Amino acid sequence: LSLLFCLGDLTFFARLLATKTNCPVEKRIPLSHTVSSHFLLSVDIGATSNIRPRLTGDAMKIIACFKLVPEEQDIVVTPDHALSFDNAAAKISQFDLNAIEAATQLASDDDEIAALTVGGSLLQNSKVRKDVLSRGPDSLFMLQDAQLEHALPKEIAQALAAAAEKMGFDLMLFGEGSGDLYAQQVGLLVGEILQLPVINAVSNIQRNGDKLSIERTLEEEVEVIELTPPAVLCVTSDINVPRIPSMKAILGAGKKPVNQWQASDIGWSPSSPLAELMEITVPPATTRKHIILDNDSPEAIAQLAELVKKALN
Repeated sequence: LSLLFCLGDLTFFARLLATKTNCPVEKRIPLSHTVSSHFLLSVDIGATSNIRPRLTGDAMKIIACFKLVPEEQDIVVTPDHALSFDNAAAKISQFDLNAIEAATQLASDDDEIAALTVGGSLLQNSKVRKDVLSRGPDSLFMLQDAQLEHALPKEIAQALAAAAEKMGFDLMLFGEGSGDLYAQQVGLLVGEILQLPVINAVSNIQRNGDKLSIERTLEEEVEVIELTPPAVLCVTSDINVPRIPSMKAILGAGKKPVNQWQASDIGWSPSSPLAELMEITVPPATTRKHIILDNDSPEAIAQLAELVKKALN
């Protein structure tokens, strides 16, 4: 796969590779309030791949990826400062609801929306299946594997990429992060694995014929990017307000197809993880000191610094 970039401002290319964090590239390069740049995609893919360049007039296939996370209010802190998820029901990560809503708003009547998720035992929850299908997707694809129960971003991205290649797509949408780890890595890693253009911090998506106009709202500017699918986009929570499904949509969700896969169905084999999540512990609660410094005099500042030093030591 080859990428040909035609950029009016070479600094934009460096910004495109940066994320929404305090990346040195972002801090170094000054940009005007709005940057408008274009890049062309030249793809040479074998016949076995389902990822294809968009053609004018074709119906678009959109994959909206989501993660199931425990309901926060049901998580219990145990006496030994661990977290118990025994009574925590599964739900769609709040940030991924924005990706599903973005797919629904972007799609036309002829387009297809497929919801995709990977994970462990939480995928057995039938209520969540109906919930996601009631929000607009035409079908649901799930990859369940024991090694994905507590997987970190790299393993999740590898599984999603393998599933997406089998499904075929024009556009993949992700939320900006998950409701549990909030690593903000999975969508970017999937784009890297599939060797496709990937853009994060997306706050608006518009269709212009066979191209997409993407806006990235950053700290001091708005970038406007035009691209031709296939591509991977990670949307922010500012892009929309997820709608509450209607009763008609909820009833119709039960008639939509659900495809449940195992690792062997998509040719994915779990690799040895580079890192493992060992445990999650909660710091012990401490009593508030109720120390109030109501001025900014040099003496108060010195007192504050001393109090912070004692707390850290």
